[in-house]
Amino acid sequence: MNLPISFEFFPPKTPEGAEKLRGHRQQLYARSPAFCSVTYGAGGSTQEGTFATVREILAEGVDAASHFSCIGATRERVREQLAQLKAMGVKRLVALRGDLPSGYGLGGEFHYASDLVAFIRAECPSDFHIEVAAYPEVHPQARSPEADLKAYVTKVRAGADSAITQYFYSADAYFRFVEDARSLGADVPVVPGVMPIISSTQLMRFSDACGAEIPRWIRLRLQAFGDDTASIKAFGLDVVTSLCEQLIRGGAPGLHFYTMNQSAASLDILSRLNTP
Repeated sequence: MNLPISFEFFPPKTPEGAEKLRGHRQQLYARSPAFCSVTYGAGGSTQEGTFATVREILAEGVDAASHFSCIGATRERVREQLAQLKAMGVKRLVALRGDLPSGYGLGGEFHYASDLVAFIRAECPSDFHIEVAAYPEVHPQARSPEADLKAYVTKVRAGADSAITQYFYSADAYFRFVEDARSLGADVPVVPGVMPIISSTQLMRFSDACGAEIPRWIRLRLQAFGDDTASIKAFGLDVVTSLCEQLIRGGAPGLHFYTMNQSAASLDILSRLNTP
């Protein structure tokens, strides 16, 4: 099996965190990722760290995708950042609306990710491969599933090349989303985002914040393990590997791992999948 894979990191906050991430990246590079993405904080609050991590990945010989959020930004500011990324050698962007830091009004000249995608396409017609976000289980701020799907289709029509999903644990939700999007003419590749399960409390916190559904049977099993970390990791490995197998059998165009700046869990899953 030769399936494209990619890994996501967040900008480390300390020199120690940066050094640890370098070690984890080297282990993950052994899996020959198509690219590695780096997240971007609320209102661009981690831009310096994002760009620094992107530079390191590029220097390590791996294609790097910078997350790029637009809420609160002006066209001139985005134009400057695009020029900076292009000069760095970045060929791929993950275009997002993003969230404002607390205490800020809406502001800015972009209100939706589709506005950003259209602007990038107009400014840099062929310089970047543009990824957008997809939500198989519906964005938590969407007015309705129909409105959410329409917003996704609008991003694709604005010029997105492909999409990466929020993580999920129901393959049916992913395949239904892809089918619904295609029925509306949005037929770009939709790569499933994969979140390894290594901590039940962390997973519950993230999922409550981002709207990702944890099936009841998974939630109950995790709760039953209590503080038994080894059992949680073993169970999580089984669950997520099985999910990936379903996605691959169903024709998913790749797998994008949310690493949380770690390597072991993603590597364990890939070993189970026997990817090259």
